[in-house]
Amino acid sequence: MNPRERVVDNPFFVLGVARDAARPDIERAAQRLLAELSIGRQSALAYSTPLGPAQRTEDKVRAAAAELRDPAKRLVHEAWATLAAEPTPAPGFEPISWPLALRLIGGKAEG
Repeated sequence: MNPRERVVDNPFFVLGVARDAARPDIERAAQRLLAELSIGRQSALAYSTPLGPAQRTEDKVRAAAAELRDPAKRLVHEAWATLAAEPTPAPGFEPISWPLALRLIGGKAEG
C-alpha cells in the first residue's frame, strides 16, 4: 500500500470516526454506514480525507472495521491518520531544526 492509499483508505477516515474512538463506537459506525449504503443514501457514498473526498463502498467499510479490530494494525492506522492530519507548511516556508529553534528562543540545545 503506497502512502497515498494509506491516507485515502485509512479506516478512521472510511468510517468517519476519531482516532481515539472506542471499539463499540467503531462497530456502530460500520453498521450504520453499511445500512446507509445498502439503501443508497447519498451522504454515505463519499467521505473526507486530507487529500480530498473518496468513494465509500460496503467492501471498504467492512475492511476498515476489520483492520481496526486488530490492535497492531490499528496502531499503524492511527499513526497514518495522525501524519495525514499534520498541517502542510505554507509555500516558501522553510522548517528549521529543533536545535536552531531552541537557540533562537533563548533555549539551550542539547548536543
